[in-house]
Amino acid sequence: MSQRPDHMEPPLNPLPPVVWALALPMIVLEAVLQLASAGLIGGQDGVGWRLTVLQRMAFVPDQLLWMFETRQFPLPELARLLAYSFAHVSLSHAAFVVVFVMALGKFVSEVFRPWAVAVLFLGSAIGAALIYTAVLNAVPALQLDTGQMLPLVGGYPGAFGLIGAFTFVLWLRLGADGGPGWRAFTLIGMMMAIRLIFGLLFGGGPDWVADLAGFAMGFGLSFLLVPGGPSRLLAHLRQR
Repeated sequence: MSQRPDHMEPPLNPLPPVVWALALPMIVLEAVLQLASAGLIGGQDGVGWRLTVLQRMAFVPDQLLWMFETRQFPLPELARLLAYSFAHVSLSHAAFVVVFVMALGKFVSEVFRPWAVAVLFLGSAIGAALIYTAVLNAVPALQLDTGQMLPLVGGYPGAFGLIGAFTFVLWLRLGADGGPGWRAFTLIGMMMAIRLIFGLLFGGGPDWVADLAGFAMGFGLSFLLVPGGPSRLLAHLRQR
């Protein structure tokens, strides 16, 4: 007869609180919008809640340029630099982002401190929005026919920042083991290839610029946020 173990392992490894802190607002907001679109809350006005949320939370590059030109920085508009990461255009959009944040956030949190994980996601989102604005402003071909820049919405830039941190960790480990460092960039290469294929098949906007910028921000921030800081990186480079 088998004995019952004193300690039963949970079927799923629990997520760190910082990962829940990033993912839960996306989950709750999307759940509310789904209930509203189904007519279960909000009455007749509930159907338009998503549009209202996107209008209030989406990052609008042209507004950022206006703020720099006029040197006026209203707080509601500045808040969009973070708020856009937690609103999505559809259930599938939100679901994919949440899965990425949970999976990558759990891995990254095993190496980085909780506050550093939050900085990686939020810092990548802010940096991606700024770079997105700069690139689209410099490349008119990426702008809309009206000359305006496409607003940015969704948590992909922040999630790509976590991919950047994930890549950084793999890069360090491969270097320590004497492996080829380029292999660490396989995931981001595959992700961007998928983005390109979907864009060619179904069309798409220039938001891939923000995704790639988010990855670069996450990878770059990891140099400063990794435990041990730049000294660990310097030791790694000396071993190469």
